[in-house]
Amino acid sequence: MNLKLALVAAVALTALSACSTPTPYQPALATAAPSAQRGYSETRLEQDRYRLSFAGNDMTRRETVEDYLLFRASELTLDAGYDWFEIVNRSTDEKTRTATYGDPFMDSFSWRYYSRNRWSRWGAWGADWGTDTVEYNRYEATAEILLHKGPKPEGNPKAYDARSIQSSLGPRIVRPAARQ
Repeated sequence: MNLKLALVAAVALTALSACSTPTPYQPALATAAPSAQRGYSETRLEQDRYRLSFAGNDMTRRETVEDYLLFRASELTLDAGYDWFEIVNRSTDEKTRTATYGDPFMDSFSWRYYSRNRWSRWGAWGADWGTDTVEYNRYEATAEILLHKGPKPEGNPKAYDARSIQSSLGPRIVRPAARQ
């Protein structure tokens, strides 16, 4: 029986560890499980125009999602033989979910008492100490970009030099761990 319980615990910890790290810089796999759909994707709209997105999990900060989107835009720009890109439109969506977890120890007889014809939890004035509510935020950044050759024009806040983005954001890019 103890071996069975240990095996169940090991499987649960393995499953949870996959969710406990931010989404790395990786392509999103549309045909995979929802957890593997996190990452970047793009659609080529015209010769020099792309629609990009980067979706993170509950552990990925908004700034990381937006940085990874810019980094992907710079990769596409350089891979296509261009020098800079212009963001035509850009947005970041936030999805929030709330989860309430019960304390398994609060359901045991030692944590409850009987008063006024009903069972109650320890605590004063109806406080429910047996639950914990957590809010999770998930971000997805999208942009449409135009690719350009030559020097980036000065004074255009929507224009980004692809090589500059590569050098400034590159050190902060976290790629998936190699599988053994």
